[in-house]
Amino acid sequence: MTATEPGHTRDSRDSRDSAAPKHLTIRCQFCDTWNRVDAARAADRPKCGKCGKPMLLDRPLKLDDETFARTIAEAQVPVLVDFYADWCGPCKMMAPFVDELAREKQGLALIAKLDTDRAQRTAQQFDIRGIPTTIVFNGGKEVARQSGAMPKPGLEALLARA
Repeated sequence: MTATEPGHTRDSRDSRDSAAPKHLTIRCQFCDTWNRVDAARAADRPKCGKCGKPMLLDRPLKLDDETFARTIAEAQVPVLVDFYADWCGPCKMMAPFVDELAREKQGLALIAKLDTDRAQRTAQQFDIRGIPTTIVFNGGKEVARQSGAMPKPGLEALLARA
């Protein structure tokens, strides 16, 4: 239940939950170890618990078929995923806006990218018919979707729907 659903109000349990630290579960891009990261400290360049290398959350997190489900399901902040392909012109035009959003939303949201050519199973699971397609997830569930390239204000508006 959220405060925005008509006819529903927040109870004391809801306010406790909102004050609790929010975490991300992401896989280290260097050693493939899963790490639980405090979202509020994302800008502090947290380090992998195994290899000690930085978890680079000031840029879009690259997801694939292996990492997608767990990353989305365990994120306690909204996740915006850019479904793209390297050869796609509109995807390349939108990429700088996705990069800016990742820098600006550290700790508030996780910004990720999924290459539909390399992660065909996940792209098919979400019925991606055209690229770029941007999907926002919250609580592990899809809450907003937009196909086609869009400017940064469009990405921000989509993320705000989480």
